[in-house]
Amino acid sequence: MTPSRRACLKLTAGALASAMAAPAIARSDQNPTLMTQAGPVTGQNKAGVHVFLGLRYGLDTARTRFRPPLKPAPWTSPQAATRYAAAAPQAGTPDDWGQSEDCLFLNVWKPAKAATQLRPVMVYIHGGAYTTGSGGSPLYDGTHLALRGDVVVVTLNHRLNAFGYLYLARLERDVTGVSGPLAYSGNCGQLDIHLALEWVRDNIAAFGGDPAMITVFGQSGGGAKIATMMATPAAKGLFHRAATMSGQQVTASGPGNATLRANAFLTALGLQPDATGLAQVQVLPVAELVNALKATDPVIGKGGLYFGPVLDETTLFRHPFWPDAPAQSHAIPMIIGNTHDETRAFLAGDPRNFELSWEDLPARLAPQLRVDIDPYLVVDTYRKLYPAMSASDVFFAATTAGRSWRGAIEEVEARARAGAVTYAYQLDWKTPKDGGKYGAPHTLDIPLVFHNTAVPDSLSTDSPEARRMADLMSDAFIAFARTGAPQSSSLPAWAPYTLEQRETMLMDLSPQQAYDPRGDERRLFGKVPFVQQGT
Repeated sequence: MTPSRRACLKLTAGALASAMAAPAIARSDQNPTLMTQAGPVTGQNKAGVHVFLGLRYGLDTARTRFRPPLKPAPWTSPQAATRYAAAAPQAGTPDDWGQSEDCLFLNVWKPAKAATQLRPVMVYIHGGAYTTGSGGSPLYDGTHLALRGDVVVVTLNHRLNAFGYLYLARLERDVTGVSGPLAYSGNCGQLDIHLALEWVRDNIAAFGGDPAMITVFGQSGGGAKIATMMATPAAKGLFHRAATMSGQQVTASGPGNATLRANAFLTALGLQPDATGLAQVQVLPVAELVNALKATDPVIGKGGLYFGPVLDETTLFRHPFWPDAPAQSHAIPMIIGNTHDETRAFLAGDPRNFELSWEDLPARLAPQLRVDIDPYLVVDTYRKLYPAMSASDVFFAATTAGRSWRGAIEEVEARARAGAVTYAYQLDWKTPKDGGKYGAPHTLDIPLVFHNTAVPDSLSTDSPEARRMADLMSDAFIAFARTGAPQSSSLPAWAPYTLEQRETMLMDLSPQQAYDPRGDERRLFGKVPFVQQGT
């Protein structure tokens, strides 16, 4: 979770019957104890929800740095699952849980009341690009969502940045002449998520969850990780529905660019791309690796090093959503959503962006669009489309359409061409926070979907209107987890997205289904190729 984000912030019928017959080995109102495949765990009873925090799904990754994760060794005595575990190493400390390579843990919330059948499971993948964040943010607390939807909620941690996505495979082959243990290094963070989903598949029935009804949902980087799994063979069958919130991964990093970054990372550590350097980077102290993340990215040319999924031909064999939607996930229903004013979350912190003149706008706009298009054409088009907009309004609208919303359009249109059922939404409701200057920014949908508007400093605020929007958003996601369609009684008819009508639900206090909203903006940016920044 970057500073700006921080501010805005599968089983057979027989196996199912067996799991339902005896899900718990012991239980009391205060310390529910359940049996997992690895051993018993004891959680807490809080406000009608059984909460299990810090459940281990993988071994300490210090033992497998830059290699695939391993399942934990079994235990016999009940392990306490009463506090969040450490997040993956990263710049800064996420929340209050610290950092460690021993980070493969997940968290579960389940309604305490008995159920007559297994509940839908909602697994949240956190954002923060592929660089920061954890499943322990207060915004991701699953209490309200579990109770409102009568569902089981799961959040998780996994390896991030260089620990999860440093591509050393080509360097290893250059040195040894063969593919070795580092062949999977560029996608270890994804492999961690796969292992967590395997844990859910194999254990969630003991928590009252249905392993045949698993929804993955995620915002920003979390959505991008889900988009990547939609095209990853090893992830096939691990989930049954997918929802992404302002999080796309149209293209992955090519192995050439990923190798450039690996070299830059080793250089920042004072290492050579040889046998000695490859050996040393696997044992250096965590703090040194985290510090080296600040090296200038050799592909983007600015900022710290970008790390994300790699087209490594070992785990990932194609780009997630280019040149088309991956066939392996055509049958998985999907929600693809965005917020109307995405970039106000990143760019509203600079007061100059609220004081732009028309003369200043083209130069200010160009580097923020992330696609190669004439900024003067963009400005002229927006002024014709929206004559009441100020220069600053155009700045935020065009950067949103060019660099954030564009990825969502690429994905939803690719799935529509394939006939894959996809529901599109646009969050139009504007938060009143700080006088309303953010509009409907990136991350605003998180507290609404989790129904956590009362979390201190929530971007949504806890106003009556925010709580109403939380009702609408969380009910849509709950309905999707139950049925594969986000239709709730509070929403008008929500049809899947088609190329003929481009059906999109506009989420506001009075939600409505629109047809090709912002179509002129879509056509403007659709004339230039889209390659995801960093890839």
